[in-house]
Amino acid sequence: MTAPVRLAVDLIACDGRGLCAELLPELIALDDWGYPVISGRAVSAALRGEASVAVRLCPRLALRLEAGAAGRTSGSR
Repeated sequence: MTAPVRLAVDLIACDGRGLCAELLPELIALDDWGYPVISGRAVSAALRGEASVAVRLCPRLALRLEAGAAGRTSGSR
């Protein structure tokens, strides 16, 4: 079994394009202004590939995968 990872977003770097939510709607929603709202839960093994793609394709490099259990919600609104 692999260590749990979760998504995090740097809301300062993010410019609200919404590409991450299009690529990973299972874990990312958009607020009224188009900024990502991260679920805060661990990324399942089934979604890790898609999460990695969303991180890689973020035009502002504001999305990242962090090792560790879910529960910390910095970057989430």
